[in-house]
Amino acid sequence: MDQPKLERLLRLMKLLTSNVNYTVNDLAERLDTSYRSIYRYIETFKEAGFVVHKLDGGVYKLGKESPYFREISQLVHFTDEEAHIVNQLIEGLDDTNMLKQNLRKKLSSVYNCTAMATSIVKGKNATNVNKVLEAIEERRQVLLCDYSSSHTGEVRTRCVEPFGFTTNYVQIWCYEIESGMNKLFKTSRIGSVELLDKGWEHEAEHNEGYIDIFRMTGYEQHRVKLELGMLAHNLILEEYPLSERDIKPLGDGRWLLDTYVCNYLGISRFVMGLLDDIRIVESPEYSDYIKRRMVQLSEGL
Repeated sequence: MDQPKLERLLRLMKLLTSNVNYTVNDLAERLDTSYRSIYRYIETFKEAGFVVHKLDGGVYKLGKESPYFREISQLVHFTDEEAHIVNQLIEGLDDTNMLKQNLRKKLSSVYNCTAMATSIVKGKNATNVNKVLEAIEERRQVLLCDYSSSHTGEVRTRCVEPFGFTTNYVQIWCYEIESGMNKLFKTSRIGSVELLDKGWEHEAEHNEGYIDIFRMTGYEQHRVKLELGMLAHNLILEEYPLSERDIKPLGDGRWLLDTYVCNYLGISRFVMGLLDDIRIVESPEYSDYIKRRMVQLSEGL
């Protein structure tokens, strides 16, 4: 089997085991090939003993009852965030390392790394993240030097006890000595990090709070149920991969999202752009919130 065909088969396997629904035309577009070739590849899977299901709307899925499905799906399927982290680890290799280009080529042949979020773990941020990781491991206080706050507009140094990161090292959970509060600090807003000789003194008060699937943080949780159409379902899985754990199929091209959010801001940015394809279910407080937001928006026009 030639390499281009093997690469397409691997990429097709990844798409058929993902939680996003693809038709044959969708698959052909993503793999830059013809729909006839997609049908041939699907037949290749069937001949190899895999079960391929055709769902409503012309969607194809690799059946979970296929031999070795669990092992293969674990080996082949990464979420975008996982593949992004692997890509950044490869990027960290020295440019003179001959393995770097080979690894990047193999990863990009299966995963569309260029579509992932721009990494914050590089350059100055990589140095700062590594220092904070060291501080967490050694349970030490640090100075977040020249931290730029979006809330106050101030740039100043904060003395903190760091004790955790959010996804992809975007933010750091810290206990701030001055305020006596647990706060999140964005790594992109830190000028530099200085490790102190002083150890943690407030460990009993460390509290990470919650992070919802829309990457919002807080210490409260509010339950929200949404009925999603196919467009909303596909977009939420692509933009917020962790949502897959809270989604269940309802049939007839509809899905139920039953999740907890820290606040209504993050979820509303998603919902208000897809009002024609989303229905709020059994969530009166959130329904009232959306109604108020719509009134505010209409009054501002």
